[in-house]
Amino acid sequence: MSELFRIEDLHAKPVEGDTPILRGLSLSVNDGEVHAIMGPNGSGKSTLASTLLASPEYEVTQGRIMFRGDDVTTWPTDVRAKAGMFLGFQYPQEIPGVSVIQFLRQALSARKGIDLSVLELRLATMDWMKRLGMDSSFVDRYLNEGFSGGEKKRNEIMQMAILEPELAILDETDSGLDIDALRIVAKGIREVKADRPSLGIVLITHYQRLLNELQPDKVHILIDGRIVASGGMELAEKLEADGYESFRAREETAR
Repeated sequence: MSELFRIEDLHAKPVEGDTPILRGLSLSVNDGEVHAIMGPNGSGKSTLASTLLASPEYEVTQGRIMFRGDDVTTWPTDVRAKAGMFLGFQYPQEIPGVSVIQFLRQALSARKGIDLSVLELRLATMDWMKRLGMDSSFVDRYLNEGFSGGEKKRNEIMQMAILEPELAILDETDSGLDIDALRIVAKGIREVKADRPSLGIVLITHYQRLLNELQPDKVHILIDGRIVASGGMELAEKLEADGYESFRAREETAR
């Protein structure tokens, strides 16, 4: 199994500010692996997601990000996306005037250098809309405008399916979902993974419930900008039982 993605001793801070948020984070993901990163509010989870997709709001001050053997630390967002990195946002942005199908066509053209017709793309999306429990008129709506939380997250999973990235970073995909919507989204992720077994996935989440649905290969606990523990599902179960304080205490002891 070959290495897909690696973060080496990553330090990052807001561009407007001096306080570091990521403080030496390291992680390695192989082809086909599903990794979960769990942490309390303020631990650096969303900063990590934003930094991995080159958000201009954050600056890498030390360390590097490797993808398929290339150092992508200084690559801009569009180049990373074109190379096969996908980010599912916690709060997807609304784009008035741009329909879902138009957005997908543009994104797919940039990602793969092919110009699919709207009809070809509509046929591809129909299958995924059915799998994700979405109405067939969904792709003609403006991107995320007036979408419910569940519709936004299902749309992200459909994008992931259509764009066929090699690595998907899903930032709190379970945020704001009721249990039924969560199961539909988790089923969609499993089906994308079944279609493309080599896809690597990094799940960033607060809660064990998404992990119960997806059964990641590895679970990491993020505290104060560092990964302080890594293991299997037993780590998530320990977290559910003991909370983050036991891990925070472990981190303070290690310092």
